[in-house]
Amino acid sequence: MATNRQVEKQKVAIYADAMFDTADEVGGKDAVLEVRNQLRSVRHLMYSDMDLSMALGSSEYTAEERRKLAEAAFADCHIAFREVVAMMAERGDIEDLTKVYFAYASLMEQKLRLCVCDVITAVPLDDDLRTLIKNKVQADLGLEAALNESVDKGILGGIIMSVNGMRIDASMISQLNRARYTLKETDGGES
Repeated sequence: MATNRQVEKQKVAIYADAMFDTADEVGGKDAVLEVRNQLRSVRHLMYSDMDLSMALGSSEYTAEERRKLAEAAFADCHIAFREVVAMMAERGDIEDLTKVYFAYASLMEQKLRLCVCDVITAVPLDDDLRTLIKNKVQADLGLEAALNESVDKGILGGIIMSVNGMRIDASMISQLNRARYTLKETDGGES
């Protein structure tokens, strides 16, 4: 007899497989990456927009209403993403979105030998640094690397990279915060 964890894991795998296979069939690697980035963005959105996340998972709405809400909220997203998320909302499984995200990333590694490195910098990357990062990730993980680049002037300088749930924060703001902490510790906690 299957345990609840096994059933949950199978359900997540079905959602991730459906999303991955549809994206791959419709547009290949580019579509797979697009859907992955949409999954990542919406995952963060669900944490920051409680109204949306509550509505998509609310038993106060009918299954059909939750489906229509998801379809409307994600109308501009890739069809593979939109359809699976609408189904998750309809079935009351929207809380599994983070698990689906990680299962999807695992499928990218298994089926395409591809991983995504999320890179945040204060200014756009130049081609040399882009190549250096890709080569380093490829050498360390043995997978083709795709970069998901974004600019955040709030980090002041440096770089923040995230691959497979591991994060490296070499931004100026984090270095300044570490220096401030070290100075406070050295100073005996006085400010």
